[in-house]
Amino acid sequence: MNNSTTHELDTDDELYEHHRFEVPKGQSMLRIDKYLMQVVENATRNKIQQAAVAGNILVNEEAVKSNYKVKPFDVIRVLMTHPPFEYLLEPENIPLDVVYEDDQLLIVNKEAGMVVHPGHGNYSGTLVNALAYHFENLPMNSSERPGLVHRIDKNTTGLLVVAKTDLAMAYLTKQFANKTSEREYIALVWGNVENDEGTVGGYIGRHVKDRMQMAVFDDETKGKPAVTHYKVLERLGYVTLLACRLETGRTHQIRAHMKHIGHTLFNDERYGGHHILKGTTFTKYKQFVENCFKILPRQALHAKTLGFEHPITKEFIRFDSEIPLDMQECIEKWRNYSKSHEIEEE
Repeated sequence: MNNSTTHELDTDDELYEHHRFEVPKGQSMLRIDKYLMQVVENATRNKIQQAAVAGNILVNEEAVKSNYKVKPFDVIRVLMTHPPFEYLLEPENIPLDVVYEDDQLLIVNKEAGMVVHPGHGNYSGTLVNALAYHFENLPMNSSERPGLVHRIDKNTTGLLVVAKTDLAMAYLTKQFANKTSEREYIALVWGNVENDEGTVGGYIGRHVKDRMQMAVFDDETKGKPAVTHYKVLERLGYVTLLACRLETGRTHQIRAHMKHIGHTLFNDERYGGHHILKGTTFTKYKQFVENCFKILPRQALHAKTLGFEHPITKEFIRFDSEIPLDMQECIEKWRNYSKSHEIEEE
């Protein structure tokens, strides 16, 4: 494989929940900026309006303007680009699957459900909380997060490299920025991907309405350049198994890119992949897909391969991980289904 992958830590894509309210039953219609000034201590109208312009005030999970009028039972969330003041990184004794370790770095095989670092209301139980417990004096990255060179999403599984020294942090971060590291994901996506291989580009930024989702834009002012190379590994009828190689590493990059080309990740709830997107709606097919969802209750994405030059030996080292059992079982079910049913060409 070509060693041309990177995954920068996009710190400015992070949003932290600072406030959450449910508008009470008897509340009269009122502009949201005025309402928040009443319920948020020390809030100024200017700051509230700035947050609204940035799309960081959500009502029922949709970004609203400052003149939106609140209604009873609206759920309001206020997001900021910095953590709440009460956020403290507490070391927690959480087991880690360490597949390699030396005095410079370690490789962790992250399980599904583990958040990599605190944020979005997840201030405990994260990989960083575990690292703070198991390892002393890890170097801080540019976002003041110990050891982290890159990250993967909560319900994505697979390999992460963690720096143990300042030298390793600087050396590894530079490789990821210069596109000399190697990262490959395995993804199960909806639909029969037309080409055996291809590249998805564009600029990835926050979705205009759903601020917890990323979207692909043609306009460079709306996001950061992002490139994903994909190759079909297996066609399984109404789904396709892909290998995805990252040339850049934006937040939700593969998830957003796959939705952009009409092939949302299987059971990716954030991007709509938890609905039956392809195939028939007949009862037996619907039951089959729902059974697959139960087997794999998360997006079908695994960070399988990780390669980079060691900061001391300068040797290029590569690590490979097994596809987790839940994803393997789901793939096998689709394999059997596609063999026993005639799948119409799309």
